[in-house]
Amino acid sequence: MKKVFFILTFILTGLLAACGTASEDNANQEEANNTENNNSETAESDGQKWNQIEEKGEIIVGTSGTLIAASTYEEGTDKLTGYDVEIMREIADRLGLEVKFEILGIDGMLPAIQSGRIDVAVNDIEVTDKRKKQFAFSDPYKYSYTTMVVRKGDYSGINSLEDLEGKRAGGGATTIFSQIAEHFGAEVITYGNAPNEAYLRDVDNGNTDVIVNDYYLSKFGVAAFPDFDIMLHPELKFHPTEQAVVMPQEATVLQTKINEKLAEMRDDGTLSELAIQFYKEDASKKPEGEIEEIEGLDL
Repeated sequence: MKKVFFILTFILTGLLAACGTASEDNANQEEANNTENNNSETAESDGQKWNQIEEKGEIIVGTSGTLIAASTYEEGTDKLTGYDVEIMREIADRLGLEVKFEILGIDGMLPAIQSGRIDVAVNDIEVTDKRKKQFAFSDPYKYSYTTMVVRKGDYSGINSLEDLEGKRAGGGATTIFSQIAEHFGAEVITYGNAPNEAYLRDVDNGNTDVIVNDYYLSKFGVAAFPDFDIMLHPELKFHPTEQAVVMPQEATVLQTKINEKLAEMRDDGTLSELAIQFYKEDASKKPEGEIEEIEGLDL
């Protein structure tokens, strides 16, 4: 009887062990299938934006059309041009795509990427850690730093970043430059998608005191309106920046495609040629000299 009981116990144990192995095998297989499906979905998501663009043969690019030297209209025409615009034209051409520009205010560009209204945006948009949590960026095509447009004579009473306290600074609501101005206590006056002239005229006539902005854009803005009593601050050079193409965070295939073409353009001199054409300096390379870093900015 003991022998029979032992045999039955052995058989039952074997059956239970077999069931356990089958369950584990099923669980492992299910996990493997889920992993494979997730990887497949990720790959599909990564490539979806590029596939859509390639299928229609067109990339939709958000830009302002109001940014001197970067995104603007040729005088007296409706032709959109500028450093950022021509870079995107060249990238699209090398990818075998048509390019369509959608004119938007800077404050509407990033939301337009998220909604799918546009595929990418170029408008001298700075790469920051906070933005990289929501968007993907190409490799930089422009390197610069930040300065100020002030009134001649007294520099609008500004001799340091700390002197921004209590000043009125013209700028876009969501720009990094406005965040810098606010960080140092300035009141930011916003304009929507207004042309450069509106910002600069207000500094000239005293409606505002200062514009905190990119060095290259500020230089060309001031030069374009010689009758205004304004200038670049000669002593303030701070917050080094990198500008790039912005796109949806998951669009890694599109990001790779754009980076490949930017690398080609850097190697064959196209980026330098375009930078010198529009900025009279090679903005595709990092500027020389000491540039003050600003601590405590949450960018």
